[in-house]
Amino acid sequence: MSTPFNKLMIKEGMKDEVVQIFSSYYNQLKKGEKGFIPETTVKPPSSQNLVEYESIKGMANSQMLKSTVMIKLNGGLGTSMGLSKAKSLLPVKGNMNFLDIISRQVLTLRAVSGYDVLLMFMNSFSTETDTLKYLEKYPDLAKQELPLSFVQNKFPRIRQDNLQPFESADKALMWNPPGHGDLYTAIQPLLEKLISSGYRYAFVSNADNLGATVDTAIPAYMQSANIPFLMEVCPRSPMDKKGGHLCEDTSGQLLLREIAQCPEKDLARFQDIDYYKYFNTNNLWIDLKALEWQIISSEGLMLLPLIVNPKVVEGTSVYQLETAMGSAISIFSNAKALIVPRMRFAPVKKTNDLLSIWSDAYELNDQYQIALKRGLDKAPLVELDERFYGKIDSLQGHFPQGAPSLTGCKELRICGDITFYDYVICEGIVNLYAKNPVSVSNKLLTGNMELG
Repeated sequence: MSTPFNKLMIKEGMKDEVVQIFSSYYNQLKKGEKGFIPETTVKPPSSQNLVEYESIKGMANSQMLKSTVMIKLNGGLGTSMGLSKAKSLLPVKGNMNFLDIISRQVLTLRAVSGYDVLLMFMNSFSTETDTLKYLEKYPDLAKQELPLSFVQNKFPRIRQDNLQPFESADKALMWNPPGHGDLYTAIQPLLEKLISSGYRYAFVSNADNLGATVDTAIPAYMQSANIPFLMEVCPRSPMDKKGGHLCEDTSGQLLLREIAQCPEKDLARFQDIDYYKYFNTNNLWIDLKALEWQIISSEGLMLLPLIVNPKVVEGTSVYQLETAMGSAISIFSNAKALIVPRMRFAPVKKTNDLLSIWSDAYELNDQYQIALKRGLDKAPLVELDERFYGKIDSLQGHFPQGAPSLTGCKELRICGDITFYDYVICEGIVNLYAKNPVSVSNKLLTGNMELG
């Protein structure tokens, strides 16, 4: 049946399967389904679904590089930090941004292993041009047989008041990326070529997670145990309680539940990190042949649990229909969760994270993996005043010489307008307050301090 959404998507050149997938999710929304996963239907994952990294790390085998493709999710603009370009262009360590570090990770791996490790980016319609333009500085990347990038699809935004298409003079605002769950649809045109070229496993991770490097022990384990889908998870800390967690249904099938899928009455249990102990790092390993079979058996429509994301655009309340790629863990039989060290999860979601990685608490190792400085077992907790540090321009303005030393810092909280110059060291638990704008340099900061 033709709808305003179908016409809109067809006019935009969207493929038939994308139109069908959106229509399926839209019908769920019209029926009042919000994609909730109530507490009564899930429980913590059982031991047979969990694998300790320590038990498989000895399986590392560089031969697996020949059959593994590294896919980086690069669709985000970082608008929450005041950006209008690809988030991966942010300076993250010295004068290098995410794209620099990812490129050097792969080029170093190629040089050390002797294998042509394949790298691909899944860009959004907002990040494709900027990303490819920047990557021209690494011409060796473009020599691979398969494309360096592919673009995820887009869904029309939906008005909340009448469930009709949201309209705007700025046509780009009428669309939203459908979440990284779109990976399975967006990669379909390349899947057959990947498999015929000898690639069996895909390692998928966020471009802003510089701890996510290829570990050949993981696909080697998947091959030996016939695992079609594996999710890297870490123990939840208090900082992770609002993020998605791993669980399983009453039949023992693993599930991923995001906070947007949790009914309000179940939030206390959702955020109980001692009950639901593991969160999804969004580092996923996928058997491409198993994925191909799953797509064929579902007639090209990889339908995942729906996430209805309410937003306000140009003063109008809208819905964005999205899915999470990790939720595909519920589709694959014999899927497993691998409990990995926290060093494989070092994302940048806010300026707090960025300041921490800028600091000397993190360093790049020989493989260009971002890691805690030797001797540190835990990253410093950083909380910044959103009024003065929430946007990247403001953050850079308040730290013109870079971050203070945080190697001896457990927690840093800043409230007020404080600008940091050279030779500032934070130690222990540091809480800084300023009623008026103030600058600090050549100073050791510790404990509770009111500046200015």
